Amino acid sequence: MNGRKVALVVSDVDGTLVTSDKRLTDRNRAAVSSLAERGIRFTIISSRPPFGLRMLVEPLKLRLPMAAFNGGVLAMPDLTIIERQPLGAKTAGSALAFLEECGIEVWLFTEAHWHARDPKGAYVDHELRTVRTPPVIVENFTPLLESAIKLVGVSADFDRLTQCGAKGKALLGNSATVSRSQLYYLDITAPQINKGAALAALAQRCGVDLADVVTLGDMDNDVPMFQRSGFSIAMGNGSAAAKQAASTITSSNDADGFADAVERFILPRSLDK
Repeated sequence: MNGRKVALVVSDVDGTLVTSDKRLTDRNRAAVSSLAERGIRFTIISSRPPFGLRMLVEPLKLRLPMAAFNGGVLAMPDLTIIERQPLGAKTAGSALAFLEECGIEVWLFTEAHWHARDPKGAYVDHELRTVRTPPVIVENFTPLLESAIKLVGVSADFDRLTQCGAKGKALLGNSATVSRSQLYYLDITAPQINKGAALAALAQRCGVDLADVVTLGDMDNDVPMFQRSGFSIAMGNGSAAAKQAASTITSSNDADGFADAVERFILPRSLDK
């Protein structure tokens, strides 16, 4: 950051701020408080839907806009939507068709709901623990395509998801953004929706220069925000792409890597030069 002080910290959630079993540890909560004590603002950016972020608002005393769906929605901590970018019915339909051709399960997210076809499908219980909201079970996604913000391909076959991701990028081209938010999730959002664009929007709303922002994340979909922030920190459990793109690497999310990063890399930068 070339000696610049930190004005804003923006963190991914899953794999970064919370543990693998979706707990916000006392130490990570205290680390966020320590940022506030130094006058450093804090917010979150996630592939989760807005309602999947609400359980973090009070424990972390979030007051700034947050980014959900990798930036497909910006919301205030009370979940008031301030910006949204739906996929559009045509693109959502094309994405749905290609995911079905891949032979994997599909979820469809709108601003307010998570839709699935099989209540006992792969990773449904996992997502339920994550967002703390049950899916709306439907037989047909077609009536929902117009309001879709994100489609997710879900599979325990990680290699198949990798192949599907490459196919999706080639097929959808500039009409959508295809990214991996977890090894088991393939996210499809509107074009130009990524965490880098979302970071820029959050920084602008906070009146902060991107050079004064520190970002933390763990997956490939965090790389765009790493590329736009003044300093970036990948988790020890992060993907190869995330680690390569980051300014430095901290310990894993299950070893309080977020708190380690705050204590080792962020707070020292907040001191007067």
